[in-house]
This record gives sequence, C-alpha cells and structure tokens, in this order.
Amino acid sequence: MKTHIRYLSAAALLGLATLVPTLALALNVPGPVVDGAWLAQNRADVTVLDVRANPKTFTLTPEFETDKKTGKKFLVELGGHIDGAVLVDNKKVRVDRTINGLTVKSMIPERADFEKLVRSWGVLAGRPIVIVSAGMEPIDFNDAARLYWQFKVYGEDNIAVLNGGTAGWIAQGREVSSAAVKAAEGNWASKADRTAELMATSDDVAKAQADKSAQLVDARDDAHYLGLSKSSSTSAAGHVAGARNVFTGLMSTQGGDAARLLGADTYRDVFKLSGLDAQAASIAYCNTGHQASGTWFVLHEIVGNKNVKLYDGSMHQWTLEKRPTVSVSLAK
Repeated sequence: MKTHIRYLSAAALLGLATLVPTLALALNVPGPVVDGAWLAQNRADVTVLDVRANPKTFTLTPEFETDKKTGKKFLVELGGHIDGAVLVDNKKVRVDRTINGLTVKSMIPERADFEKLVRSWGVLAGRPIVIVSAGMEPIDFNDAARLYWQFKVYGEDNIAVLNGGTAGWIAQGREVSSAAVKAAEGNWASKADRTAELMATSDDVAKAQADKSAQLVDARDDAHYLGLSKSSSTSAAGHVAGARNVFTGLMSTQGGDAARLLGADTYRDVFKLSGLDAQAASIAYCNTGHQASGTWFVLHEIVGNKNVKLYDGSMHQWTLEKRPTVSVSLAK
C-alpha cells in the first residue's frame, strides 16, 4: 500500500511539473496598447485581427514614394497586412437592433451573435488578441477602438490594439503579406456581459444632461457639433445640450509616417483645454457610436478613467427618438 501511494504521489508530482511550465507560458498582453516590437516578438502566440474600412487593400501591395531631398521612402497607399492577420470588414462589425419599436442602426450585436461573428474570424478561447487598424489617418484608430470596445463589453480582457496600425508596422521596416487569409472556425466565448457598465442608453444621456451626473463628450468634428452640417445617419443637426466637443481625430498624432496614440498626460490636457475633466464620469457619443469609441478608449483604457460609457446609439438614435438638439441658426 505504501509503495502504491509513493508511486501515485510521484505521478501526481510529475503531472504538476508538466502543468506548471504550460501555465507559465500562457501569454497576456502587457496593456491595452502594444507596439510593433512586442507584436513581432509574440506574433506566433496571438491572434491578429486587421480591421479596415477598405477590405480590398488587404491583398494589395503597399505603394511608396521617395522624398527627393532625403531619399527616404514613405507610404502613400496602404496595401497588405501583417502575416497571418485575419481580415475584419469594419462595416460588418455592427448591426441593426430594434429598441423601443425603432430600428437603430450600427449597434453592437447581441452577445450570441457577436460570439458567432468572432468565431468566424478564427479567434480561439484563451489566446491573446491584437487588433490592427490601417493607421494611415488619425480617424483610422476608431476602427480598432470600436471592435476593442465590443470585445470588452462581452468580457474579453486579454486584448490590445497595435499602436500605429499597419502603416506603423510598415514604417518600422517590417514585412507585410498580400496573401488572402481564410480562417478556420474558432471557439471564442464571451466571458461576461458588461453592457450596463460600458454602454449608455438614451435615458442615461438624458439623466446626465439633467442632473450633471456625467459629462457629455461629443467626439465629432466642429461642423457636426455646431450643426453647420449633418450626417446622413442623423435626423437632425446639432448636439445634445450640455455636451462639449473634443474631436476624436485629435486623439492621434497628426502627420508623419503613421497615426499613433498620444500619452495619458497629453489627453488630460486636451480635455482640460476643451472644458472637460478626463477623470470625471463621462458619456461619449458621436453620430453612430463609431468615432466616440476612440474617445472611450482614450479615457477608459489610457487615462484610466473607469467611469466612462459609450452611447452606442449616439445622435442617430437620439434624433430618431426625436429628442432635442442644440445647433446654430443657418441663414436661409
């Protein structure tokens, strides 16, 4: 009996010994933003999702021009992708949803539908995810931020965005592929539903407007905020009364070889100079919840303000429900 127990214990210890290295090798992203060096080093152990507005560029060759003064090549047309990345068409990330009898467009999918969508991209449970945008323009980051927010709503925490996107990857001298990629079915599963924590409703916005329980951050450009122009996605011009404007296009570097994110202190200054407190309870919105996802990411993930929500329906839903807006008077 004692001999049997001794052998059993040894076997158990051997099992633990083989298990510990496996656990030790489990990879976690270092934070919500990773750079090209980290991704290059860990490429084999992560799933890369390439989200872009123009899927055709995924299999094209990047185009360069040469600066006549310096002789340095610079990217003028994005083409190709990080080897092994899976293409995500940003127009298919969101869906129409029925809310109080109204069809609200461009919303986050239901939990089960999002799981199905993510699995179609080949995402595996427990494997780190890095989301890559085009990175050519500051607004490209919103593509990555929007998908990131949806993953966070449904409980995924081992996830990051690549600073600078594909353009930044290329600017660092790294290779891209123009091969088509077909992903095998994944098994990713939602771990939680954080809708109440991360998403604001129209009623939440109206409450914040009335009792000042949260500051309202309009992420659109000045013309849309003031009502000088109107998106086709909205039924009326202008903004929610009491909201202050910080254009999401200011959330990345302007010009250069790629649009990269700024630092937390810089973002605090940007919001302060716009009459807002980056640490205060906030609700971010835009026209359809796309641009404002970049604002949510900056405040929630980089500044570290965990009391920030995205109004997913944004001005599209607000005006569809015929709620009041504020805008300039245009001469007729």
